[in-house]
Amino acid sequence: MPTPARIVIVGAGIGGLTTALSLHQIGVDVVVIDAVHELRPLGVGINLLPHAVRELDDLGLLNDLRRQSIAPDLLIYCTRRGQEIWRERRGLAAGYPWPQLSIHRGTLQRVLLDALIDRVGPEALHLGSRFQRVEERPSGPVAVLERGDIDADVIVAADGIHSVARAQRYPDEGAPLWNGALLWRGIAEIDPVRDGRTMVWAGCPDQKFVGYPIADLPEGKQSFNFIAELRRPGSDLAKAEDWNRRGSPEDFLPDFMPWTFDWLDVPAIIGGAPETFLFPMVDREPIPRWTFGRTTLLGDAAHPMYPIGSNGASQAILDARVLAGCIRRHAPDMDQALARYEQARRPATAAIVAANRGLGPERPMMLVEQRAPAGFVEISAVITPDEIAAVTEEYRRVAGFAISDLQRGVTLLNEPYPT
Repeated sequence: MPTPARIVIVGAGIGGLTTALSLHQIGVDVVVIDAVHELRPLGVGINLLPHAVRELDDLGLLNDLRRQSIAPDLLIYCTRRGQEIWRERRGLAAGYPWPQLSIHRGTLQRVLLDALIDRVGPEALHLGSRFQRVEERPSGPVAVLERGDIDADVIVAADGIHSVARAQRYPDEGAPLWNGALLWRGIAEIDPVRDGRTMVWAGCPDQKFVGYPIADLPEGKQSFNFIAELRRPGSDLAKAEDWNRRGSPEDFLPDFMPWTFDWLDVPAIIGGAPETFLFPMVDREPIPRWTFGRTTLLGDAAHPMYPIGSNGASQAILDARVLAGCIRRHAPDMDQALARYEQARRPATAAIVAANRGLGPERPMMLVEQRAPAGFVEISAVITPDEIAAVTEEYRRVAGFAISDLQRGVTLLNEPYPT
């Protein structure tokens, strides 16, 4: 199948590396550029939902990822007092053909990077290459770097929430939009919570704790990833959007000191983290267009969304696979391929941005707090299982991982996108 000679990918994060591997899988020559001089295992834990794991499995990475992650099989919603609201099975235990995986972001990035170097070669990765802009020339798009240019047939900008390529097309967009909440993330080494395969969502939008294991350790311990969230409109702590910005426990731990349940000790978990990272809860308005000529956006550059529902990395992976599928189906007509990619992904991700602003699958926690702020005797008197199930199933549908959507087992690379 005729394909373009070269696709340049800006950004060596999860989305960029998955795009490179997917394009290589269909026979496209790829180059990945990034401003950093070394890719280090930064960040904390993330979740990969079954539809994203399906795509990584098609890339031949599932076994490697499973060895270095946890496959949670249960999610518990509870109040700030530790009272259980709802529980649901996850991944294989819920009947999905693929697991959900909880993993350190740096571990996932390393698996993707090692696969790229092994399959494509180290020459495909250009680190220390700061991207400045795209120039459209008669020969095609050019990635203008701080030192030198790279010619391309297509440029895919996967350069994050502060995307240079997006800012070039939307120069008046301004800073990301903050909703008044602050997130502190960390990893603690602890004894397993319940069976060691359980995720916890506790609290409500004003104060929330999310936790899940990401790795088994010697002597029965686990690496436990957590997010502690507080709503603090007007706080001067919301001054930068950087996933690697250090946080201070004194800024949030006192608020969680009462959160000691008979099955979960939140203060001890937070206090056991050697470091925390602070990030304001931000997103951007969906934009009317991702593709300009032979340049398109992907991942957080295209659709930054609140980190609700475990969707950030998963949606970037889906972007990558749909893009590769459209290129394989429509090449050599790259204009058609990029149009079909955007047609498939832009409305879908805009819907998730909107759903996350409405709290997504966490909405039942807010309703319980509103209806029973002092606690309850029977949860069924506060909210019904049918009401919760309707919210969670609708979110799975919007985010693309309703179990019925995955039963066919078809990778997005092979989906029959419109002609």
